[in-house]
Amino acid sequence: MKIHEYQAKELFAKYGIPVEKHALCHTADGALAAYRRMGLPKAVIKAQVLTGGRGKAGGVKLAVNPEEVHHYAKVMLSTSIKGLPVTKVLLSEAVTIASEYYLSFTVDRNTRSVVLIMSNSGGIDIEEVARNTPEKITRFSIDPFIGIPDYLARRFAFVYFDRIELAGPMSRIIQSLYKLFMESDASLAEINPLVLTTEEQLVAVDAKMLFDDNALYRQSNIHTLFEPTAEEKIETSAKEKGFSYIHMDGEIGCMVNGAGLAMATMDMIKLYGATPANFLDIGGSSNPAKVIEAMKILLHDEQVKVVLINIFGGITRCDDVAMGLLEAFEKMDTDIPIIVRLTGTNEQRGRELLRTSTRFHVAETMNEATSWAVKSLKNKSI
Repeated sequence: MKIHEYQAKELFAKYGIPVEKHALCHTADGALAAYRRMGLPKAVIKAQVLTGGRGKAGGVKLAVNPEEVHHYAKVMLSTSIKGLPVTKVLLSEAVTIASEYYLSFTVDRNTRSVVLIMSNSGGIDIEEVARNTPEKITRFSIDPFIGIPDYLARRFAFVYFDRIELAGPMSRIIQSLYKLFMESDASLAEINPLVLTTEEQLVAVDAKMLFDDNALYRQSNIHTLFEPTAEEKIETSAKEKGFSYIHMDGEIGCMVNGAGLAMATMDMIKLYGATPANFLDIGGSSNPAKVIEAMKILLHDEQVKVVLINIFGGITRCDDVAMGLLEAFEKMDTDIPIIVRLTGTNEQRGRELLRTSTRFHVAETMNEATSWAVKSLKNKSI
C-alpha cells in the first residue's frame, strides 16, 4: 500500500523526524493563502500523486512570489501525471540546501532482515546511483533482536558526518525512522533527499512510505490512508474473489492455476518476445462462475488482445476444467483469441471436450500454447 508524501510527512513528524513547513492545498487560491499565511520567501509546489517521477513530469516547481505560487498550483491541479489526475498539491518551504543524503529502511530478502540504506548522493534516483556508482551506497543489515541502539545509530551516522553536532541529530533520525518502519509494518520508509541546510539543520524534504498489505489488518490508522488506484481496486476485488492478481503492461492475459506455473507462463511469454498483461492465479477450482469472474478481470484490461489459459490438473481434473470453460464461455461474448493448454489428470478427455467448440485453440505443451498466443497477438495464423 502506498501513501502520499504529505501523509508520510505527518507520520515522520509524529516520530520526531524533522520536516519543513508545509500545507496541503486543493485549489490554487488555497495554495496562495497558505503561502501568505506561512510567510515564506520561496515555496516548492509538489503534485500529490501516488507515482514516482513527479519532477520529470512537471509535478515539482519552485515559486519565488505569490503569482508563481498561484500559477504553478493552478496548472498542476488541471493536469495528470502518468495517467493519475492531480487533485491536491503540497506547498512546502524552500530550504537552502548545503548537501543532500539518501536514507531508507526496507526488507532485504537475501539477508532476510531489515536493511538500512544510506548514500551521500541523495536527491536523484537511487537506482541510478546503485547502477553507476555503487560505492556511494552503504548498507547495514539490522538484527531484529538488537534493533538500533544508540551506539549503532551513532556508528551509522558517523559514516557521513565526522562532527558530533551533525552525527547526533542524524543518529536520532535513523532511530526514529527505524521505529516508524517497524511499528507501522512498512516495507519501505525513505527520505530522499534528507538535506543539510546552510544553517546546519537536517530536514526530510521528501518522504515515501510503502506498507505490507498483509499487515494492514492490525494497522487500522494506516489503512484509513489508503487511496486505491483503478488497478489497485481491481487487485483488491480479485483478492476478494479468491484470486491472486497483479496488473502488468503487456497484451497477453494469463489465467493459470498455481503461482509457480503462473510465473513460468509469464517467463515463456517473455521468451517468445511478448509481454504478459497480468499475473492471475485462479487456484484449483474448475467452477464455471470462477472462470467467468477471472475472464471479466482479464477483459476489463483494454490492453489484453489474447488470453492464454494454462491449467495443470492435479487434484482438479482436466475434464472438469474443460467442462467449466465450456459452460463459462457460453455466457460470455468476446472475440479475443483464447489459447488453452491442459495437462495432468484426464488431460486427453479435457482436450477432446474443448475441441468440440470452435471457441478455443487447444495446445498440448507450454511451448505450443505460448507460440500460438504470441502469433495471435501479431495477427499470424496458428
